[in-house]
Amino acid sequence: MIKLYTDLGYISVSNDVLTDLTGQAAMSCFGVKGMTVLSMTDGLVHLLKREAMGKGVKVIYNNDGTVSLELHIAVDDGVNIPVLCGNVMNEVRYKMETVTGVSVKKVDVFVDSVIAG
Repeated sequence: MIKLYTDLGYISVSNDVLTDLTGQAAMSCFGVKGMTVLSMTDGLVHLLKREAMGKGVKVIYNNDGTVSLELHIAVDDGVNIPVLCGNVMNEVRYKMETVTGVSVKKVDVFVDSVIAG
């Protein structure tokens, strides 16, 4: 959870809000098939359903009041992965900073799977 101070008082933003917002921003980018998570039981990468896409995001709280984000995604076959990841980074940073007011220090995108079709 992160606390922001405004003229009217403090606002607390929960980790669930941050992960869901990050997942939605990533999914809005062309070429992103979905969010992924590595299963601890079988060691395989699993595509997450829309309601659980926040599990593919890790939020790291930095000492200077900013956050760093790690996203795990699956992409469509045939997309330019470096360009796509750059778009995801920019979109996630923009959405997070405009919606919550939280400064984003770093966005790391991990492509765990390429899905054909």
